[in-house]
Amino acid sequence: MSLSLIVHPDETGGFWTEVPALPGCGSQGETLDEAVEMTKDAIEGYAESLKKHGDALPEEQTVVVTVTIAA
Repeated sequence: MSLSLIVHPDETGGFWTEVPALPGCGSQGETLDEAVEMTKDAIEGYAESLKKHGDALPEEQTVVVTVTIAA
């Protein structure tokens, strides 16, 4: 299964992430790679919790669009 992550630079250094398809799911890390790996772990935990409660992971619904504007 593939899920979209949004990665944000943190004001104090490092990165934090969110997973739009999984409300409340995200993580952080000192490096981009660490933030992504930590988010994978968070997704696995989220999926285990859903499974434990008899629910399935929701389908990815995120649409990413990049727009260009005159500055």
